[in-house]
Formats: sequence, structure tokens, C-alpha cells
Amino acid sequence: MSPATARHRAEAAQLLREAERRTPPLEPLSATWPDLDLADAYAVQQDNIARRLAAGATVIGHKAGLTSAPMRQLLGVHEPDFGHLLDDVVHRDGGRIRASRYCAPRVEPEICFRLARPLRGPGVTAADVLAATGAVAPALEIVDSRIRDWRITLIDTVADNAGSAGLVCGSWTPAEYAPDLAAVTVDLFVDGSRVATGSGKEVLGHPAAAVAWLADALAAFGRGLDAGQVILPGAMTTAPLIGTGQRAEARFGALGSVSVSFI
Repeated sequence: MSPATARHRAEAAQLLREAERRTPPLEPLSATWPDLDLADAYAVQQDNIARRLAAGATVIGHKAGLTSAPMRQLLGVHEPDFGHLLDDVVHRDGGRIRASRYCAPRVEPEICFRLARPLRGPGVTAADVLAATGAVAPALEIVDSRIRDWRITLIDTVADNAGSAGLVCGSWTPAEYAPDLAAVTVDLFVDGSRVATGSGKEVLGHPAAAVAWLADALAAFGRGLDAGQVILPGAMTTAPLIGTGQRAEARFGALGSVSVSFI
């Protein structure tokens, strides 16, 4: 890595931290520093995660992103990525969140996994994931982009912790009582109007396959998924923008529902 690239990594990380503190959103990092590659982007992500941990936050799990065709089409990014889930972004089901804490939030319906056993790649399969899962829950992920108008490339979203900004989970169902997750359907409502419909098979064919991809991706960094962690495998539908005064609800049939309001 050249001295210039190292400097650009540090500058990108600093600008993202400032944007999290509600300064105006940024121009795309990939345009400002075209020398940054995917490894640099993950290094920027890790640097800012380390700073949040030093400030008192705790990693509670990970997320896979861009694992469904609707999201890749929406954002124009054509391969999955991953980010960290921290305890300071968790909100209660049915709760209220201040929209002003975000730049341009969107909501994504997902099936959240809670692991009973660790997963270490490479070579993790969907069957391995299901065997390691203790429970699943309906969830809404709040994703945000510190990049102006969501004009992102893969480099931008990876550096920005894969857009992770909030997690709302509904009731947990023990894995042995869960329905076939690929067959689970979801209806996403905003202010009572259905805005999107999808199913578990949208997420790499099965949500557990996306968790397996995540475990293998982390293995390349010498890391894995730990028992007790919660894992988001990716959105089952497209992700609408949401703002002040709006309420989002996702209904997952037999798996239950989950909601959140923005004030």
C-alpha cells in the first residue's frame, strides 16, 4: 500500500465518522479517491468499527448485504458485501426512532438468525448454518448511506459498514419450530400501504445460504461467526426510503411481524 493510499484510507474513515455525527452526506468515496480498492474499503470499515468499540459499543453480530436481486438492482451494485452489527443500533419492536439521526434511511425486511454454535469458514454450507442456528426472528434493518443520494459503488457501501444503521427484531422462534425459510414470504408496509413483497428464496436462494456466504467471507479476514451473535442475511425485497412521521411494518406470515416508527 502506497503512502498516498494509506492517507486516503484515513481521510475516508474520518469523513464517514463525521457524517455519522450528522454532518452533510459525502460525495462518493470511490470518486474522491479512485485508488481505493475493496481491501481498502474493508480496512476503512474496520477502522471505524474499532473506534466505535473503543467508545463503548459492542459487536453483537454481522450483516450480509446485496444478497438479493431487488437490492442489487436498486443500488446498482452486483455482488454481496458484509458489515458489523453493534449494540448501539438495536431498537425495540414497535418503537420510535428519530429520523434526524440518519442521512437517508431505508428499511429492509429480513429474517434474523441467532446462532447457538459458532460458524467458521471456508466451506460453510446452508445446512451447516441451519444446524448452528438457535432461533430466527422477523426483522427490519434500517440501512443508511453517508454517501449523498445513495450514489454508491461497492467500495462506498463496504467502507460505510455496508449501510448498517439499525436493527429491529420481532419475536424469536426456536429453529426447530421455524418454517422453511426459503418459502417464507413477507409484505412490507409503509403507513399501512403495501410497498413491496418478497420471499426467503430471493436471498441467494435461501437465507441460510447468505449466512454461509458471510461466514466464508469473514474467513478470508481470519474471523468467524460466534455463538450468540445475530446475523442478518440480506433484504427479501427492495428497500424504500423512509422519514419523519412514517411507520414501517413487515409481515412474515407464520414467522410473525415487526414494526418501527420514525419521528
